[in-house]
Amino acid sequence: MWKGNGARTRDSHRDPGGLTKRRETEQNGKEAPLCLRFQQSRGEEFQMFQERRTQQGPMARYLFRNAQILDAERGDYLPDSSVLVEGDRILEVGGAEMQVSDAQSLDLAGMTLLAGLIDAHVHVTAVTADLGRLAEWSPAYVTARAARVLVGMLRRGFTTVRDVGGADYGLAQAIEEGYLEGPRLLFGGKALSQTGGHGDVRGPGRQAYDLGHCCPSLGVICDGVDEVRRAAREEIRRGAHHLKLMLSGGVASPTDRIDSTQFSREEIRAAVEEAEAANLYVAGHAYTSRAINRGLECGVRSIEHGNLMGESSLPLFQESRAFYVPTLVTYSALAARGREFGLPEHSHRKVFEVLDAGLHALELAHRAQIPIVYGTDLLGGMHEEQLSEFALRSQVQPPADLLRSATTVAARLLRLEGQVGVVAPGASADLLVVDGDPLQDIGVLTDPPRRLKLVMARGRMAVNHLG
Repeated sequence: MWKGNGARTRDSHRDPGGLTKRRETEQNGKEAPLCLRFQQSRGEEFQMFQERRTQQGPMARYLFRNAQILDAERGDYLPDSSVLVEGDRILEVGGAEMQVSDAQSLDLAGMTLLAGLIDAHVHVTAVTADLGRLAEWSPAYVTARAARVLVGMLRRGFTTVRDVGGADYGLAQAIEEGYLEGPRLLFGGKALSQTGGHGDVRGPGRQAYDLGHCCPSLGVICDGVDEVRRAAREEIRRGAHHLKLMLSGGVASPTDRIDSTQFSREEIRAAVEEAEAANLYVAGHAYTSRAINRGLECGVRSIEHGNLMGESSLPLFQESRAFYVPTLVTYSALAARGREFGLPEHSHRKVFEVLDAGLHALELAHRAQIPIVYGTDLLGGMHEEQLSEFALRSQVQPPADLLRSATTVAARLLRLEGQVGVVAPGASADLLVVDGDPLQDIGVLTDPPRRLKLVMARGRMAVNHLG
């Protein structure tokens, strides 16, 4: 039953059938069968777990004192500040004079408090670099391995991630309800690909295509305007926060050329129309300016990768106010370690077609003041390189711009301005504490074992090494 404060009592979780069987056993004076005793034992354990998860007592309150708060948008610090967290929200941001009697106090003298990081290009179910094999694995097995990927992201300081192919409502719900530990997950479901496109993982000798949505592939094949509309509507029906279109060839796909364009303009516009009808947007995988420009002209809101981009794309970015999401680290990781984690030989050769061009594209976008968002696109065991994107981009961008790309600019892309990526009243309590000054040395963020002292995600402590 329910108590007045909204909390469940212990008895409200009891299984009526289990209690009846136990009473029958007690009345008969006989021991219940082994299978029934096991079911009762496991049921009681699950009930206690549920009680711990659903108990609605007083919300936890934390007071961070003596903090140097990073204001990423201004590229400056608020010294000697205090932040009060209640439940999953930041309640107040003030000065050293803030006093709260009923909160756990954390002294951050000499350390920096900043908003949790955002990675806007991940594939949390890409637990191998062999995407063809992945499509044939058990969804349960992939989920178990994805759980480790999610935990790793959170413990590196990423409290929000945007999945652009593979994750679905089930993973997001499991994180939200506490069954899995991980960052906030904004998912797009399966990426839309034409036959023979970047989302088609069949080799040239294979004709059959499994349409089952439960298969853990990252993409779905659709050809023609009608099929694109249906595929887009299916992902929207399943709760997608955005749609992903494969606008060009890619590295991990077995039968396309990186410099190809994919989908007709009519197909691209159809997906954009469906997304906009649902108040969503389209992210587009593209490498060359030819592919990028077609996407931007048709209303695509974010361009992923873009390594082979030229200057002709810059005015279109500016006119459309689209976002650019480079993913430099995945190419360096694939070149060095891709085969170790399952990348087929033909895909490994394709890496070198885009590896060295990424920094030039980033420089073009940076000079043109295109809004640049943090993304990584890592596969398999290479997810551990997630923070190395900061180091690679630092060859072009100063620390302040890098920090904005992983906080406030990313929040605008996700349409979560004021909710994530900021330390402000009303924002989600996604907070990091680091030992050092990331505005002077972005390397502070790339060394979690020594520098990352605390990770709070939605008001819950994920890492606490404050002592």
